[in-house]
Amino acid sequence: MIIMKRLILASASPRREHLLRQIGLRFEIMPSSVNEEIASSELPIEAVMRLAMAKANDVYTKVDGARTVMAADTIVVKNSSILGKPENEDEAFNMLKFLQGGWHEVYSGIAVLDSECELEINDFEVTSVKMTSMDDETIRKYIASGEPLDKAGSYAIQGRGAVFVERINGCYYNVVGLPIFKLFRMLKQCGITVF
Repeated sequence: MIIMKRLILASASPRREHLLRQIGLRFEIMPSSVNEEIASSELPIEAVMRLAMAKANDVYTKVDGARTVMAADTIVVKNSSILGKPENEDEAFNMLKFLQGGWHEVYSGIAVLDSECELEINDFEVTSVKMTSMDDETIRKYIASGEPLDKAGSYAIQGRGAVFVERINGCYYNVVGLPIFKLFRMLKQCGITVF
């Protein structure tokens, strides 16, 4: 009897699900219940790696049998200020006002736990993003679209927010929320491939 190893995404993010389906992975979705608060003393890299591993561990311990669990956490950082998802429209406005007209960084932590190979892999990706200048009316119209309200930094590079991004240095998919190239290399160590 062949026992199939379960591949599980520890996230409710539709963007992460879409990216993984786009490359042909077959997986289950099981969101974690980890508190995503970041301590003021934490560096961005430490925070995203810690949260990604905590999410992966949370789901990994709830499932028995052969399994690989993958998780990620993404934040936006400018001038040492960490921006997560906005709690409301006013916070989204303030974030976009803060980001407009300059560079910021997008950090993603990724974690993969595998029961067969007994692997715990934790890594991160950083991408620099240049955002154009925007007037208040444009920002408010973008917020009214609803798109910014569940995104780190209050914008979606894969959606309407793309019109505000002048250029990026680094991995595009990291800005979407999941650095595919780095995750693919991690999954290969667990015997999982899309080909």
